[in-house]
Amino acid sequence: MQQVLTEIEAQMDPYQEAVELLMTHPGVQVVAAMGFVSEVGIDLSRFPSAKHFASWLGLCPGNKLSGGKRFSSRSKPTTNRVATALRLAAQSLARSHSALGAYYRRMRGRLGGPQAITATAHKLARLIYSLLRYGTEYVDAGQHAYEQQYRDRVLSNLQRKAHAFGYKLMRVEEAAAMS
Repeated sequence: MQQVLTEIEAQMDPYQEAVELLMTHPGVQVVAAMGFVSEVGIDLSRFPSAKHFASWLGLCPGNKLSGGKRFSSRSKPTTNRVATALRLAAQSLARSHSALGAYYRRMRGRLGGPQAITATAHKLARLIYSLLRYGTEYVDAGQHAYEQQYRDRVLSNLQRKAHAFGYKLMRVEEAAAMS
């Protein structure tokens, strides 16, 4: 038995660095990282882009259109074990204080639970693709940084729309000071 374990460890040794890199992402644990490496490998050059990779996993929204009318945006059904592992990792982010956890909670409030899990798994897949293909490490800015970035984006969109209608947005404090 000891000899078998030694052989398995010797076979996993070249992939240990990739497994440890994958575990830097929130929600990705040892089993998911090892499953990912065993199913996909560490060379993702066969996928031209992260979008192709996410589509292969079955995590992209569908686009069934006919005559300009959208019939369905469900992702395609798949039995891909990597997609299942990424969905489980995404679901574990529900109470995480990371930026991905904040993203999951925002999507869950907007789309509902199952779609939020798929959207977060899609985001994880894109992050993992860039990690393994280009060596781009994941740096978690945290929940507060993500929420601040989201607030800034919403505010700039509101200001742009107000300007298009000929209005000017002001903070409540500024408006009270002017009165």
